[in-house]
Amino acid sequence: MISFLLMVNKQGQTRLSSYYEWISMDERVALESEIIRKCLSRSELQCSFLEYRGYKVIYRRYASLFFIVGTKPDVGSEENHENELGMLEFIHALVETMDKWAGSICELDIMYQLEQVHFLLDEMVMNGYVVETNKTNILRPIDLMERESHKAEGMFR
Repeated sequence: MISFLLMVNKQGQTRLSSYYEWISMDERVALESEIIRKCLSRSELQCSFLEYRGYKVIYRRYASLFFIVGTKPDVGSEENHENELGMLEFIHALVETMDKWAGSICELDIMYQLEQVHFLLDEMVMNGYVVETNKTNILRPIDLMERESHKAEGMFR
């Protein structure tokens, strides 16, 4: 189960965070800063998986952004059986979907269109489980919302 997803720039600034389990704000801030520090300090020659505080952390760097996914065992299970390569593939599908939506995705797209990025992520992940990876199915509701907003803008001119 995915516990959290972070999008972070090379300076360690969080551009998007999405949590799928309740964690107090103080704990979130501490956890984010520690995990970000660990991921950014690793060299490109090291693997993209690490264990930290009971979380299995999987990350991947695309241009100037790090996509970080933290997983924990399902409720009632003691071992985390989440597939690391599957999570890397999920991160890749997320980036490809964002590229299809915004052209070539960059940090500014995430910052200035944060609500749409959250919608996109919500179409892919629900309650910590990946529910959709088909780009067309993910982008259809977002395209419909954009079309409707353009219609509404045209009515009041």
